[in-house]
Amino acid sequence: MAPPRKYSSELRERAVRMVFELREQGERTGVIARVADQLGVHREALRTWVRQAEVDGGKRPGTSTSDIQRIAELERENRELRRANEILKAASAFFARELDPETAALVEFIDTHRDQFGVEPICAVLEVSPSTYWAAKKRESAPSARAVRDEWLKKEILRVWHGPGRGLYGARKVWRQLGRDGVEVARCTVERLMRELGISGVTAPRKRPRTTIPAADRPGDLLERDFTADAPDQRWVADITYVATAAGWAYTAFVQDLYSRRILGWQVADHLGADLALDALEMAIWARGGSSGGGIDGLVHHSDRGVQYTSIRYAERLDQIGAARSVGSTGDSYDNAAAESLNSLYKKELIDYRGDWENTTDVTLATMEWVAWYNRERLHSFCGNTPPAEYEETFRATATESGAVV
Repeated sequence: MAPPRKYSSELRERAVRMVFELREQGERTGVIARVADQLGVHREALRTWVRQAEVDGGKRPGTSTSDIQRIAELERENRELRRANEILKAASAFFARELDPETAALVEFIDTHRDQFGVEPICAVLEVSPSTYWAAKKRESAPSARAVRDEWLKKEILRVWHGPGRGLYGARKVWRQLGRDGVEVARCTVERLMRELGISGVTAPRKRPRTTIPAADRPGDLLERDFTADAPDQRWVADITYVATAAGWAYTAFVQDLYSRRILGWQVADHLGADLALDALEMAIWARGGSSGGGIDGLVHHSDRGVQYTSIRYAERLDQIGAARSVGSTGDSYDNAAAESLNSLYKKELIDYRGDWENTTDVTLATMEWVAWYNRERLHSFCGNTPPAEYEETFRATATESGAVV
């Protein structure tokens, strides 16, 4: 059995800080387990860190019974409101008919008044053929096989769109997820039914100013726009994007593995200092089993020429793990296209989709949730429409079977 990895001080501080921030926002149950699982640390280790931090800070654990009851009641009311909203959405899809709204309204009017006036007189006054009404009633009593299947497919589409898709998936990803779940359906059918349901994927955000602050000295470009890799930990890319909040700008740094497009490290801060990028790098190193002196053989780290990535501290850390430094040219997003693509997804699927960010803490907690979903559940076309974590697991399982060194 491999010896347990030593957790870095940065990771411990981040985990404890997130536990306290979640508690300050009113969450109590499962906070330690949630943060531990999503950051990849042992639950009991995190529990120990939190207890020690409380002792060091002179804090008394727990809250009053009245506060707990009040928070639980608010959470219960919030859950009920969310459930009611989902029921209304599902009901509107389930009871949808093949009839257009005008015909459906006519049929409903005739049904309401037919005992009083009769079908034919009403149709005559409204200048509607009686056959239109009777044909509609026949479809209601004996829907076609296609209509029955469409209704079933709509429920499956909504299940995927609201569940794994989180309201973000477009027709292509919904179609792919249905295929993974064993539901055979044509992509054009999914597109048609999603239009009828009035749902769609999120659209790309508008272009924003870049966050790169050019540095005078930089290494060369070792990738030359080839953003592929034959195995994990051969090539990493890093970049920084920013988020507008009510309290000012927040900045998010990512480190991504080019083999699987998995997010290895991330950090959110209210500044563009070197620590922002370095914290994300430290998380990536830890995620790959590195340590304060450990190495990752054959790794190429690529970024733009921003001062965060060309700083002395950042360069020294890369040298410690034996990583080759690679930097693109100024003002050319194509030289770091993979990282730019990740930033675009982050904006489209989280930042612009939700909006109304209060502060850096708000962005940090949401980013933690999104990264966990992105790595473990979200289908990625680059990975053959599987989640990045699953794509890496398949690679390692295949390598193990073939006797290759992973």
